[in-house]
Amino acid sequence: MRLMKNDTYERVNITLPSRTLERMDHAAARGGRSRLIDAAVTAYLNIHARTNVEKILKEGALTRAKRDQELAEDWLTLEDVWPGGKQ
Repeated sequence: MRLMKNDTYERVNITLPSRTLERMDHAAARGGRSRLIDAAVTAYLNIHARTNVEKILKEGALTRAKRDQELAEDWLTLEDVWPGGKQ
């Protein structure tokens, strides 16, 4: 994740467990906590957004399943009478 020079930054105050800070300091270069937190939060939000989209799509598919089944059955019936269809 690269931060852009023209991004707007805001200072926030957060509280984390000591063990988390130790792990962050091992993972991030000196002075890189903000970038690490930004990358972690961005990754989390991307995963969360994708999960929500998948959930919405699944709910929609389940909601429309009966209608879609009926449409498919209607098309199969049309195939019997449509030119080039089953004889």
